[in-house]
Amino acid sequence: MPDMALAGIRVLDFTQYVAGPYCTKLLADYGADVIKVERPGQGDGARRMGPFPGDIPHPEMSGLFLHLNTNKKGITLDLKQPAARNIALQLVKEVDLVVESFRPGTMDAFGLGYDALRGINPQLVMASISNFGQTGPYRDFRLADIMVYGMGGEMCSTGLEEREPIKLGDNVLLYQAGATASVATMGALYMALEQGIGQQVDVSIIETQIGSIDRRMSQLIAYQYTGDTTGRTGAGMGGYPSDAYPCEDGYLQVSSGGRYFPRIASMLGDPEFLNDPKWQADSAQADPGLKEEFEAHFLSWTLQRSKTEAWHVAQDSRVLSAPLYTMEEVARDPVLLERGAFADIDHPVAGQLRYPGRPFIMDQSPWAVRHPAPLLGQHNQEVLSQLGYSQEDIVLLRQQGAI
Repeated sequence: MPDMALAGIRVLDFTQYVAGPYCTKLLADYGADVIKVERPGQGDGARRMGPFPGDIPHPEMSGLFLHLNTNKKGITLDLKQPAARNIALQLVKEVDLVVESFRPGTMDAFGLGYDALRGINPQLVMASISNFGQTGPYRDFRLADIMVYGMGGEMCSTGLEEREPIKLGDNVLLYQAGATASVATMGALYMALEQGIGQQVDVSIIETQIGSIDRRMSQLIAYQYTGDTTGRTGAGMGGYPSDAYPCEDGYLQVSSGGRYFPRIASMLGDPEFLNDPKWQADSAQADPGLKEEFEAHFLSWTLQRSKTEAWHVAQDSRVLSAPLYTMEEVARDPVLLERGAFADIDHPVAGQLRYPGRPFIMDQSPWAVRHPAPLLGQHNQEVLSQLGYSQEDIVLLRQQGAI
């Protein structure tokens, strides 16, 4: 069998929480040798974020940390101590990539900024992930992801017009930034391998949001065309049916208004009431009274069926639709299981859990979980021994609090 796609690529990972760890997880899961660096005694902040079994916090059982750090080796370094920084510099000599997500300027303060690191590894690629990038007057601002949503324009278009703005689900923006950082890092690595030129990759989380291809970008261009700012949509506006409709056991999401409305008639079995010419009038889809009348009939149909039964009927009529699954239903979906969308991983503390699997398939490059997320400092002995440290050295470093 061929090697994994990134076999032989070596990465030193100074990231925590979500965006950075997701970037390095993608690299590790496709074969890169990733060494994750954490603070002694504390570790990645994601270790203190749930979910936890029984909702009882435990640094080795955070579902978020376990998912984001598969296939990585883990060491601990207190970068405020010279001995720990020396270990980091030794590791930099051996790797192809460094990925970090500290506040801008932090790596420079540790003596580990890009200018210092490329002096000992000229082909090094260093990816720095932060809220606003490494330059500019916003670079030192502290903020949560909801604030990035707001400043990036996302929240002006999410939610109902008559209500306050809302943000997307937790961590959506951070996963997007991590995926973007992974692609950017791979591009820079290709240049380093082909041309022998290293570089720093500056990933601004807010700019990954602004640069994403979604409704905000069409609004940005529309604003330049018209001068109007498109806000949130009011309840009841737009064509129908286009909503999540209750069924016997949950909800069915349907979007089949406008020119697709005739398919709804087929889905419902061509009921007599839809033969009235009023439903074919040009103004029908914008008529709130007709929408209310139609949805009363539509609900009487969906409420007599399970969401899966309703979905199959909708698909037979080529109606855009999908059942709204719970996590239990997602995890046991037979099609997802057949495609290998999940991975059952055994962790020495958390036990066996079902994790999200590979996000894409490469037919000649295998994807595999080689080992679970590391325990805090699990690979100190292994990594330091490979650098030439003796057992006595390692004991002393631990006593000093450097590791």
